[in-house]
Amino acid sequence: MGSIKLFESKQIRTVWNEEDQKWYFVVEDVVLVLTDSKDPKQYIKRMRQRDEELAKGWVQIVPILWVETAGGRQKMGYANAKGLLRIIQSIPSPKAEPFKLWLAQVGSDRLDEIENPELATQRTRELYKLKGYPDDWIEKRMRSIAIREDLTDEWKNRGVREQKEYSILTAEISKATFGLTPSGYKKIKGLKVRTCVTT
Repeated sequence: MGSIKLFESKQIRTVWNEEDQKWYFVVEDVVLVLTDSKDPKQYIKRMRQRDEELAKGWVQIVPILWVETAGGRQKMGYANAKGLLRIIQSIPSPKAEPFKLWLAQVGSDRLDEIENPELATQRTRELYKLKGYPDDWIEKRMRSIAIREDLTDEWKNRGVREQKEYSILTAEISKATFGLTPSGYKKIKGLKVRTCVTT
């Protein structure tokens, strides 16, 4: 979703969640951008009243996290990309249409890939090419993805189920191989856990 510039020149506060390795977006900021509402809290309240299914799952979709604001730290609702796209489906605004169209296209593409799994591999190669990676790098990356899939399948066959278990095993392999866990490597590269603003 990051490559789709649907939030051009708008400020959406985000936070990186180290535990699940995902970015979370402040829901009020997104609603403000997509609706121009003067009171995004009230808009969200009315949206939840209109969409009962969204309201039922709200606590799971929108965890509460601390946010740095002009008036100091305060608690606000965040959502990851999946949760955000679910929320956007309930926003009847022309500004939300590009997201909805993109989501429909992604859904259609994934259904095609279920019918023909080679399309997923082809899509991945095309994305790397668009990012400017050389062909030999892409081939190495594709092989490493295939090896990783074989490894995680083996772990699954041996009873590994939780994401946290996969993370622990990955960290152990990384530490034994390179002397660093993935989080340690991120710190060295300056990819520290931080709250930031997207533009």
